[in-house]
Amino acid sequence: LPFLQRSLNNFSIVPFIVGQANALEVGEVLDLLWGGQETLIVISSDLSHFLDYYTAREKDLHTTQAIESLQPDAIGFDDACGRIPVSGLLVTAKEHGLHARTVDLRNSGDTAGDKSRVVGYGAYVFN
Repeated sequence: LPFLQRSLNNFSIVPFIVGQANALEVGEVLDLLWGGQETLIVISSDLSHFLDYYTAREKDLHTTQAIESLQPDAIGFDDACGRIPVSGLLVTAKEHGLHARTVDLRNSGDTAGDKSRVVGYGAYVFN
């Protein structure tokens, strides 16, 4: 949210929590919110959790490849804590003919130093 506040002067936000929904239900909500060029959809999720640095990098790379290829079924339970909203976005992105591009892929071992138990993070743009 602070990045949006800094980047966008005037905007409205419609937050929603996924809970027990499935990817198709998330996609339906995204379609309802879908507007024109003025609409920005942000989905937030960590990737892997508490693996060693190198195992996390490998697992997060697999998740990144699934995101880039718009394959929601390739994202498993342990690949992203927000796998359901991410999967809903991938379903919707495919329906709208969007393409995903990785902006950055890191984990907490890249910044916090401890590489024995890290959390993965990725940033992706769809257009």
